[in-house]
Amino acid sequence: MKNFTLNQFKKYNNLTGWITFGIATLVYLLTIEPTASFWDCGEFIASGNKLEVGHPPGAPLFMLMVRFFTMFAPSPHWVPILANSLSALASSFTILFLFWTITYMARRIIVSNNNEINLTQLILILSAGFVGALAYTFSDTFWFSAVEGEVYATSSLFTALVFWAILKWEEHANEPHANRWLIFIAFLMGLSIGVHLLNLLAIPAIALVYYFKKFKYSPKGLLYTLLISGILLLTIMYGIIQGFVIFASKIELIFVNSLGLPIKSGVLFLFFTTIGLLSYGIYRTHKKGKVILNTILVALTVIMIGYSSYAAIVIRSSANPPMDQNSPDNMFSLLYYLNREQYGDRPLLYGQVFNAQPIARVKGEPTYAPKDGKYVFVRTKDKYKYDPKFEMLFPRMWSNEPNHVRAYKQWSNFKGKPVKQYSPDGKVETTYIPTFGENILFFIRYQLGHMYFRYFMWNFAGRQNDMQGHGEVTKGNWICGIPFIDNFRLGPQDKLPEIYKNNKAHNKYYLLPFILGIVGLAFQLKKHKHDFWVTMMLFIMTGIAIVVYLNQSPYQPRERDYAYAGSFYAFAIWIGLGVPAVYQLIKKIKDHPIFAVATATLCTLGVPVLMASENWDDHDRSGSFIPADFGYNMLIGCKPNSILFTYGDNDTFPLWYNQEVEGVRTDVRVANLSYLSGDWYIDQMKRKAYDSDPIPIRMTRDQYFTGARDAILVIDRIKEPLNLDRVVDFYLSDNPDNKIQSPFNRSERINYIPSKTVFLPIDKASVSQKLGISEHYKNQLVDTMQWSINKNIVLKNGLVLFDLLATNQWERPIYYGTTVNSETFFGLDKYFHLEGMMYRVLPIQAKRQWGTGSVNTEEMWKNLMEKYRFRSINDPKVYLDENKLRIISNYRNLFARLANALIDEGKKDSAKLVLNRCMELIPPETVTLNYFALPLVEAYYRAGDMDNALKYSKIMSSQAIEAAKYMIYDLSPYQKNWLGNELQLNLAILYELTRLANQYEKGDYSNELTNTFNSFISTLEG
Repeated sequence: MKNFTLNQFKKYNNLTGWITFGIATLVYLLTIEPTASFWDCGEFIASGNKLEVGHPPGAPLFMLMVRFFTMFAPSPHWVPILANSLSALASSFTILFLFWTITYMARRIIVSNNNEINLTQLILILSAGFVGALAYTFSDTFWFSAVEGEVYATSSLFTALVFWAILKWEEHANEPHANRWLIFIAFLMGLSIGVHLLNLLAIPAIALVYYFKKFKYSPKGLLYTLLISGILLLTIMYGIIQGFVIFASKIELIFVNSLGLPIKSGVLFLFFTTIGLLSYGIYRTHKKGKVILNTILVALTVIMIGYSSYAAIVIRSSANPPMDQNSPDNMFSLLYYLNREQYGDRPLLYGQVFNAQPIARVKGEPTYAPKDGKYVFVRTKDKYKYDPKFEMLFPRMWSNEPNHVRAYKQWSNFKGKPVKQYSPDGKVETTYIPTFGENILFFIRYQLGHMYFRYFMWNFAGRQNDMQGHGEVTKGNWICGIPFIDNFRLGPQDKLPEIYKNNKAHNKYYLLPFILGIVGLAFQLKKHKHDFWVTMMLFIMTGIAIVVYLNQSPYQPRERDYAYAGSFYAFAIWIGLGVPAVYQLIKKIKDHPIFAVATATLCTLGVPVLMASENWDDHDRSGSFIPADFGYNMLIGCKPNSILFTYGDNDTFPLWYNQEVEGVRTDVRVANLSYLSGDWYIDQMKRKAYDSDPIPIRMTRDQYFTGARDAILVIDRIKEPLNLDRVVDFYLSDNPDNKIQSPFNRSERINYIPSKTVFLPIDKASVSQKLGISEHYKNQLVDTMQWSINKNIVLKNGLVLFDLLATNQWERPIYYGTTVNSETFFGLDKYFHLEGMMYRVLPIQAKRQWGTGSVNTEEMWKNLMEKYRFRSINDPKVYLDENKLRIISNYRNLFARLANALIDEGKKDSAKLVLNRCMELIPPETVTLNYFALPLVEAYYRAGDMDNALKYSKIMSSQAIEAAKYMIYDLSPYQKNWLGNELQLNLAILYELTRLANQYEKGDYSNELTNTFNSFISTLEG
């Protein structure tokens, strides 16, 4: 049998690695999204394209990398393609380094003589790398991140690169200059801070490689190594990333406030001092021959060089770009930005349980902001102190939000233990807090099981569907395709309703990747324990350790599997090592090396092939334009120079993408209400941005500065309505007579609103002219807009809104997005007029037609039938995930509301055109007719189109009946407890369809529905 030298092996290893890279690159480039995806992608592409400041804690290196890629865009159309291609290439390079990592570990097990490798060994090593790398290429989580412009693909590349680099160091550790690999790793660690902190979790695994190479194993030595690696990890996270900025802020405060020097003088002093000290330290240790200390200083220096990418955040923020989240242009705001303080805090090792009540407020560190060339005190970062009886070790059930509390109790089988406490009126009352056992049960079942192991099994066993689940047996679980396993957990899968079974994310791997990985894990443990513990440490630190650190509450707004990609990367190493393990098993059966290696390779290669075939249809985003079109539609329907209020990520970031990247309607000012309580965001709203003028408000910076009017009370002291203009002046006043004693701090007096009812006088002639009111609406203008503020506390965003309404004088149109949280309407919805994807605020009483607000049929017709884009929705090849389907349901609702409003106006023919257009753009073949499609069926009935009404009613009833039968008759009592509202939803659909059929059809079909519905109810009641 032919033997190969080590150099020959390296050539084949490099060649096969690059072939694997080529396959991954081709796959990812073929399946990338052509525009921005939902969630953070639109924001990242926009911020990278123009070097703007995204959400905390920022990703400055990623921003610069996106900018480099998009510099080559010949037109705005190419910007998202190139930005998404960055993720695709970062992912394929991750696959390349994974391949080389697996082949390195496999070679250490398979080859005893490093100088010679025979043909069987060569094929086996390369097959291990090929199978393991391709399994990760086609894995659910990694592929998802690879095709969108997010940070996680680039973060995975850094993790793969540093892990590969420490193995290269290990290979050359006894050679001169081997420490250059350690310096390289330190530099990569520093750079990765500017992408995502996940990469730092590789430090313990890297430390183990160093320990096993340099020291003889002992339990004590291993413990010390893990302890030192933990200290190193915490030092970088808190000592360098946060500590440097904290120290810089203190130096800055002394230089500016005490020494009277200009703002940023302290930072510049520290910057040059740090460079000087590090340079001198490196020079002296090199000259004195102190190798270890020199290496440490050089490593610290390159980490700081990598970390310096955050200077781009401060520099760009100082330039006041249109997107400048948190405005981190000084050390104090940068620290707030890095600490993600706007997202709140949660206990980790010791803290409160969900029903703990604060007993005191503990003052924290003061924070400052620049003003008139000085730093002025803003507030202290206070924390609450809780009764020790309501605190515990390792608290997992800590959030007091009502829906979280309900979920805690469900996941932990809560009974609780009684604790006595004093009520506010001094009486002793008993409350129940979770026991430590219930706390741990929640940790195991929800945090570990639902929020990690479920994702792990998605990647290596199979996935039920892409519906976000919170424990329901019909949504988002892992499956494997083996009936007795799936049926026991989730009910009979062969009877699963078509709406679940036909989901493109319904993928079955039959546990093959999982089993191959477990075989590889056992093989490595038996053959090379040191490498096993290194891989296991990477697996744990990028998986379970993250679960512990995040301490997530129930009902996360989105699936979080992307956070654990590093853990799945480690498991892919074991999948690769499963190949030589299978080879050895086959060789025991038939002692023929070539036969055994060929059989093992072909059999195990089936694993990534199966994963690719199952996952392709739900990871191919190549034809999807829905998120970008959603943002375009929101903007294009607004009148010139208007103000559009949004609220969440998915109704804001697509708009930013359209404005910042594609230049769509830059005259519209997008104002996110969830940000509008921040002084930094109000500052931005008061600046001109592109073609959009500043928002017209009278509040000065002193009046909305952080700490001033963050929240004010609404006290109904004056029963009659008050003029909004006077109300705004009243709560902006600094007159002590216009303030009351704060219920939160008795030494403080705060502003308040003295009436719950306000009004705004309307000059009809002037408003009609300014707003371009059509003749149809002119006679509907009211003399006075009057509404009730339906809150007891109004945050700063509400104060800005009231100021805008009073000050704007109808000069600029004001809109609310239809996806905005109704909590932020502040009672204004009685003047909402639906014109498409947004409600327009007009001084015309709304009739509340088929939902919130009146329907402006003229404007809605223009938008829905002429202006809006609905690209790719009716293409059956395009994958529509749950986020996209949610937006599409909104579109259907809009068509239904327009059709029903036209029917109310006696325009049935126009209504039919609208309904048919809706079904043409959003056919039931590509988008299931769900509960929100009921108004479409009703509109068909009301328009007199009985054929289409019955057609779509029968499609919906068939789906609802199939689902209800499955849930009522096929699930066990335990499984029924984990249905959520799915059964009620399907019964509600059936009830409404029955009601409509009884009202309009009154024939055999209505009788059939009535009997079916009644039989379901009888069964449930019996």
